[in-house]
Amino acid sequence: MSEHPRLRELKFTLHRIFINPTAIIGFTLLLLFVGVSVLAPYIAPPKYPDNPYIMPHKGFSPTPKAPNEKHWFGTTSGQYDIFYGVVWGTRTAFKIGLFVVSIAALVGVTLGTIAGYYGGRTDEVIMRLTDVVFAIPLLVLVMAIVVAFGRGLDNVVIALTMVVWRNYVRLMRSGILTLRDQDFVQAAKIMGVSDLKIMFRHILPNAIYPVLVYASMEIGSMVVTAAFLSFVGLGAPKGYADWGQMVALARNYIVGPPDDPFKFWYTIVYPGGCIILFVLAWNLIGDALRDAFDPKLRRR
Repeated sequence: MSEHPRLRELKFTLHRIFINPTAIIGFTLLLLFVGVSVLAPYIAPPKYPDNPYIMPHKGFSPTPKAPNEKHWFGTTSGQYDIFYGVVWGTRTAFKIGLFVVSIAALVGVTLGTIAGYYGGRTDEVIMRLTDVVFAIPLLVLVMAIVVAFGRGLDNVVIALTMVVWRNYVRLMRSGILTLRDQDFVQAAKIMGVSDLKIMFRHILPNAIYPVLVYASMEIGSMVVTAAFLSFVGLGAPKGYADWGQMVALARNYIVGPPDDPFKFWYTIVYPGGCIILFVLAWNLIGDALRDAFDPKLRRR
């Protein structure tokens, strides 16, 4: 009995992904972060069970303390435990990246599919709205929305979701435009298949791959953007387990005293390193998905 073509293609795609060294590195890093996130209550038991994202601290001294037996990664300004913040900040990073990208991709893919399939006035209305949002730089628009709604990590997530959908509209629309006049789509129309079924059963599965690649890379970008907003004081409040907020707490100690410039290295290396590795993991996975899904590369 011959193997079903879709199953054969799925096996080939998975093979292409996991023979890629960058994919192995990316998925290994991602699994590490997933493990830390899932096991956070056991790795760093919360001092405040009702709000485990509040970093415990002892004292209010602005001068960080070096790693010791009680604080494995040391403390940052305000004596917040860096180890606790790094561990629980992993959950914060996943919440930001996955939520923003999931909602933005859902909205963008839906609008892009409708615009590309129907064309005409529907396309004009959706794309002109998208152009208006594109006219303002991402950070400027997000900062304006956060200031209007009020500071806080939840509002940062909402603001990012309200802006990022624009990228997926254009990406999805371009894919739909190349597929809507294909023979298999026209055949479905002649057979009386409804527009909704054509879009979501025949066109969307063939146009979604670039969106998946882009979305995987966008997760890391959203974490970096949220970290920047926390750094400038628009995101997570002081003491919240967020990597950007931890970098903000260390801003006065990035460079130590003249006689020992690396004295407070731990205040920036641990949270900054987590941001770099988290973004790197998603970018490597995105590169591997691109190589696996791109028809010009997948059969090489």
